[in-house]
Amino acid sequence: MDSISQYLQQTVENSQDAILIADQQGIIRYWNAGAERILGYTADEAIGQSLDLFIPEKLRGRHWEGYYRVMASGETKYKTGLLSSPGICKDGTQVSLEFSMVLLKDVNGTMQGCASIMRDVTERWQKEKELKQRLAACESRNS
Repeated sequence: MDSISQYLQQTVENSQDAILIADQQGIIRYWNAGAERILGYTADEAIGQSLDLFIPEKLRGRHWEGYYRVMASGETKYKTGLLSSPGICKDGTQVSLEFSMVLLKDVNGTMQGCASIMRDVTERWQKEKELKQRLAACESRNS
């Protein structure tokens, strides 16, 4: 393995962000140390499980509808920018996640799954929510 490949492997494995790969059926095939840190499941616990492992139950229907549409078409409207969604940790707590998606295709262009790079933005989201509430309270007092 050349040094670039080694560095890339170290980067992916040790990233503070969660990096995971799911196949066409939404089964987790890769789970890095960042995913362990953010969501609480070890790689051994997560690999082989459905993405439902951390998707809140109330969002699963919409998630799978979109996921299977992307797997069938090989296209997503989310090629750029970040998506936001809550996630559920192993201990049951909810986190706010921002993530990007990478569509994974074989040499023939056939969809094989997708990779996600996720970041826990819970603290920022809570601060923004508090600021919005304070602003709304100030605006209502001034009305």
